[in-house]
This record gives sequence, structure tokens and C-alpha cells, in this order.
Amino acid sequence: MTVITEELKAKAEEIKNEANVCFKEKRFSAAIEKYTEAIEINSNVASYYTNRAFCHLKMESYGYAISDSNLALKIDPNFTKANYRRASANMALGNFKEALKDLKIVSKRAPNDKDAKSKYEECAKIVRRIDFEKAIENNEQKQSVASKLDVDAISVDPSYDGPRINDETKEVDLPFVKALVHHFKGQKKIHKKYAFMIVLAVYKFMTDAPSLIDVKIPADGKLTVCGDVHGQFYDFINIFETNGYPSEKHAYLFNGDFVDRGSFSVEVILTLFAYKCLYPGHLFLARGNHETDNMNKVYGFEGEVKAKFSDMMFNLFSETFNALPLAHVIENKIFVTHGGLFSRDNVTLDEIRKIDRIGQGQPGSDGLMCELLWSDPQPEHGRSASKRGVGIQFGPDVTKNFLETNDLEMVIRSHEVKEDGYVIEHDGKCVTVFSAPNYCDTVGNKGALINITPDLKKEYITFSAVVSISNV
Repeated sequence: MTVITEELKAKAEEIKNEANVCFKEKRFSAAIEKYTEAIEINSNVASYYTNRAFCHLKMESYGYAISDSNLALKIDPNFTKANYRRASANMALGNFKEALKDLKIVSKRAPNDKDAKSKYEECAKIVRRIDFEKAIENNEQKQSVASKLDVDAISVDPSYDGPRINDETKEVDLPFVKALVHHFKGQKKIHKKYAFMIVLAVYKFMTDAPSLIDVKIPADGKLTVCGDVHGQFYDFINIFETNGYPSEKHAYLFNGDFVDRGSFSVEVILTLFAYKCLYPGHLFLARGNHETDNMNKVYGFEGEVKAKFSDMMFNLFSETFNALPLAHVIENKIFVTHGGLFSRDNVTLDEIRKIDRIGQGQPGSDGLMCELLWSDPQPEHGRSASKRGVGIQFGPDVTKNFLETNDLEMVIRSHEVKEDGYVIEHDGKCVTVFSAPNYCDTVGNKGALINITPDLKKEYITFSAVVSISNV
């Protein structure tokens, strides 16, 4: 056992202070390295672990944050900050009951902490609502919103000056979609009747599709693959304005996480759904980990939909998200999914195609569906526990096995912020693409997209955030 001298303790404190400076400068990866260095010198200080946990929270590595909080509580079971950090991580993962246990402890120990009290009340409210909803489901057969919704019965006031879908054809056409985009640019709301019509049409289309979709690139055109856009409407529309709008010659594949975080998730998802109605064979949408109820409760989409429309509208979105496919294969060679690969080798495309995503609904905490939405690549061979606390981390050998098993050439996934918008890993066989520049208005990253031609040549394009009228 190493004796920790006063000199070593002082050295660890000096490094911790350097880490604190990195944290204040929002250099979270550098701060993590420094806190880790301090821990390696003196592993008996609980605050080193909670400081590192805070960095992991900022990096969305919730599994690591929980692990560090546990280590801090092992050193000092009464270290309240560790309970608070663990609660924050569990809330971020949608583990509300686990979070509530820690928040009760924090509230008792620090009754005058307004932030802790607010988070406790928020979490308790969510837990009560979840329990209430489960009780209702247990007492009566839950009826699908899609099955009982009668859009024809919804009237539109003559004073409504927004885009309209033709009452006779009920079809989403190009003039409507163009008018819709213009309407949203002006931060105006579409009438609920037309919003319901768009979402319902996509729901009906998606329920007939398998969990894995085969994609063909237009023979005389291209396919653009985009990653997370997270409700950043003006950055999202900037993709179309600079790279070309969807058409029969220019297909798009948006690889999940359309909503949450940003302030205009409703506008982003309705625009995507409208284009899906317009070009069903040329606009592809994959489910991300944020197209789930737990994430939507925490990160804003549920509240935004209910504020702009209603509970019923959110429930219809939830049903539609359950119907979104989990993966795509481009020209039989490029596998595209939001998160990543699996906790076992030799998973086949046919297995993925047959996942009962609609019957399962929410992805749960393990299994193929969960891993498709949550997993991340790692540079080391093999597999390890997820830094997020859900899914796994997979190495180059795992990618190689999956590609060889299914006669594929590469994996494209999203799910992670990258400084330059994209990163190529695993000997060029695994690409991450992220399309929300300056994520959360704070990170400063570029966004990226991938243009792919029929001969599978790839062009990586990066772009910066635009200045919208919402943040001038």
C-alpha cells in the first residue's frame, strides 16, 4: 500500500487546481485528464471524483459520472455532492426513481439548496406521472392515438394564414412544403390539423416498414447522410440551403436525434416528416436515442410539443417514433445506424430487420435495439462498459466482425459531438457524423454531412452554425 505523504497530497491538490482551470475554460477532456492524474497520486479525496464526474456530465458520459459518484461515496458515504452528481446522471438517462433516491438524501442534508430542491420536485413529479400512467395502462387497454384520431373533424379558422393541405386530396405537395419551411423560418406555428395530418401519414407509412431499410442512391444523383440536428432549426435548414433540398435526384438520410436540446424541435421534425410524405423513397429517417419518451421528458421535446400543441400531439409523436426504423443499408455496402454495434459477434442484418421495434416501443436498457441507439466506438479492441451507462463501447475488431459477417464495407453512425463534425475511426471502417454545429449554443463544434454518389464515393462537408433571428 502506497503511503500518501504530505508532499504527494500537495502535488495532487496542485494538479486538481489545474483541472479546475480547465473546467472553467470548458476544456472538459483536459480537465478529466488532470483530475485523473490527481486521483492517481491521491485516491482518497472524494471531491476529485465528483469533480471528474461533473466533467463527465458535461461530456454526456453519464455512466462514467455514476461510477465516479459511487467511488466518492465509497470514500465518504456522507459526501452529499456525490449523491447530487449521481442523481443528475440518472436523470439524464431517464432513471428517475434512482435519481429520486439520491435527491431525497440531498434535500434532507441541504434543505436550503434551491437548485437541489427544484431538481427534487421536478424528478418527483416525473415519477408520480410515470406511476400514474402505468396504473392507467394496467387498468384499461391503452388505445393508440393514431387509431382514434379523426383529423377531418378538426376545423381550421378562416383567419389562419399559414400553409394548408388540400382538403380533397389530403396530399402533402411541394408548394405546401415550401410554404411550411417559410412559415417556420418566421417562427410561426402550423395549424394543429395539418400537423396531425403530417405525423399521422408518417406513422402509417413507417408501421409497414421493416426495422432495417435498404437504400438505393439515385442513379443520376446523390444521397446525403446527416447526423444529429437536435432541434436547431436554422442550422438544419442551412443544410438544405447550402447542400440542396431533398428531391428525387437528391436523397437524404437523417440518422436520428432530430429533437430535444434545441428550441425548435417541433419545426425540425414536422419539416422532416413533410419531406418524408413528399419523397417517401428519397427521404429516410432513423430513430435515435432521443426519439424516446424518457429522453423527451428530460431534454425538452415533450414540453415543447405540449406548449405548442397538446398532450395528444406528443402521444402521436411517441407512437410515430416507435415506428421509425433502426438502421439503413446503403447499396448493400454501408450500414447506417444512430449509435453503434453490439455486445455479441455475428449479428446479422436479417436479425436487425426482424426486430419488433413497434411491439417493444421504448428501447429498454439492453438488447439489439438499445445497442443500435446507444453504443459508441472505442479505439481499443474488444468491448467495454458504456461511458453513457447504456449500450456498449465497441472496438475495431467488433466493427470488422460485423462488416465481414454481413458483406459490408463500412459503418456510419452519429450520436456524438465531434469538433470538426465528423471522425473516421477503426481503420476507416467506422465514421461518426454529427450535424448540429455549436451544439447547445455552447460547444463551438462544426457540423458535418456526407454526400455519397452511386459509385459510393464519399464527400465530407463541414459547416458552422448560422445566426438565427432567435439569438440575434
